[in-house]
Amino acid sequence: MMSLRRPLASCAAARPASTFASIAKQRYTATILKPRTFTAAFSSTRTIAAPRPSITNISKSFQSALQFAKPQARNASFSAADAAVSRPAPPTVLSKLLYTAAVFGSTAFAIHFIFNRETRDGPIPAYQREYLHETFMYTGLGVGMIGVAAKALHGAGWSYRLMAMNPWVFMGVSLVGGIGTMMATYACPPENYVAKHALWSTFNLSQAAILSPMLFFNPAILARAGLYTVGMMGAISYVGATAKTDQYLYLGGPLLAGLTVVALSGLAPLVLPATAARTLAFTENLWLYGGLAVFGGITLYDVQKVLYHSRMSEAGLKPRDTVNEAISLELDFINIFIRMVYILQGGNRKR
Repeated sequence: MMSLRRPLASCAAARPASTFASIAKQRYTATILKPRTFTAAFSSTRTIAAPRPSITNISKSFQSALQFAKPQARNASFSAADAAVSRPAPPTVLSKLLYTAAVFGSTAFAIHFIFNRETRDGPIPAYQREYLHETFMYTGLGVGMIGVAAKALHGAGWSYRLMAMNPWVFMGVSLVGGIGTMMATYACPPENYVAKHALWSTFNLSQAAILSPMLFFNPAILARAGLYTVGMMGAISYVGATAKTDQYLYLGGPLLAGLTVVALSGLAPLVLPATAARTLAFTENLWLYGGLAVFGGITLYDVQKVLYHSRMSEAGLKPRDTVNEAISLELDFINIFIRMVYILQGGNRKR
């Protein structure tokens, strides 16, 4: 399962390369309108003497203007009153916070009620809890490092050069960079502290270089996608941490099959012709929603795998290596985040 899920993380951004180019073109291309010149128009006009108005004409014009102004003023007052009544008040910050808390609370309760009815007997042992907390700490640091580095690379113009690459070259570079640094980090023993963290930082920088074109999207969409990803992974991690021991480790086989299907659907635009619109639309939905479900299940599997490895480490059967555990959760976060961004972007496009 390791060899198939890791290429998907590094080539997850290969599919939307054309979308990045269109968004950048719309965002950074402006139409410059030349101001019109009025000197020629004024120079070509002739001065025509106006007829001298009479008192009778002035009075008739004044009365007609008054009769026309009364219904106009009445309609203007009615339209202003209707607009004031029909326009809803904008939501306050407190209402938004309460709505978000209600959504996340109900989602967490539903996930706990459906998937976590039978929990473990007693709290998590101290060693396993410490192992899990350290893994989540490295996961948060890695995601933050990827975000800061992607912002710096995007500001330096790396995203434009990345989009100008051939899609196959882009996919090859991303696979070599992402998988190569990941396998080197896995192979480095945890006792070699400096080399281990240097390779882990290199892996995060390679992921940032691949994901930097995501910053062409609206920052509000990116913030919402990040919030939803944190909420989703937090709820699933809670279920995995409090469930019975090894309850969800059996999901490895089905998740591997689903991950293979999602990976093949992600590579479909590079193989299928552009005329196969229905097939491409189906693979797009499979890559988005199917991948979201698959990586949600993989997150649940990875959390239980972390606890399993902590028990093996406590027994002396496996070295304590929370950096390797964090890489798995980082890849889950990246894949869920990418799909959240594209789902939210698609919803905004429909509106």
